[in-house]
Amino acid sequence: MINAHRTHKWATAAAIAMLMGGWGTQAWAQADEARAKKIAGGSCFLCHGSKGESTSEIFPRLAGQNAEYIAKQLDAFKSGARKSTAMSDMASKLTPDEMLALGHYYQKMELPREEPKEPQLAGMGHYIFHNGNKFSGVPACVACHGQNAEGAANLPRLGRQFASYLEHQLKMFNKRDRTNDNAVMHVVAEKMTELEMHAVAEYLSGK
Repeated sequence: MINAHRTHKWATAAAIAMLMGGWGTQAWAQADEARAKKIAGGSCFLCHGSKGESTSEIFPRLAGQNAEYIAKQLDAFKSGARKSTAMSDMASKLTPDEMLALGHYYQKMELPREEPKEPQLAGMGHYIFHNGNKFSGVPACVACHGQNAEGAANLPRLGRQFASYLEHQLKMFNKRDRTNDNAVMHVVAEKMTELEMHAVAEYLSGK
């Protein structure tokens, strides 16, 4: 009876601890989201829009982007691994926790799907994205970025991004002007023609 009583007490204590731990995690998550919303509303929205939709094709859409990838890019801007005068200044003020909080804040947002502006070109892009170009050695993008261009924790979601922004990034990788995430992308982009870059970007914009 004594052992049973002790077991019951330990089980009750463990249950309370689990509940408190869960509440604590939820409270921290809510605090992080509130902090992220305040940061985004203070400066990020000017370029990236209030809902991550972006105010111009010059700036990437952040809505739906993978949280860890956003945090990774903010850290790269802060360290100088990725070059941008505007972004390095913004990121310099952020802590690692705030970077990840911003990532989760934008990841929850959604973008409506838009049809490609150039359907025939998008068709060519579809083929290259899923099959690559065996004649020039361009690998299939799907191998890293996924069937639906959803990316992964450390890889960007490319679907529904601005075509012009994606094309610009590919050109920067091609010229080695973009200096982070370059181990694979330099090798891929240097094999792509301008037409292929344009086609893949057009396809992904409507994905």
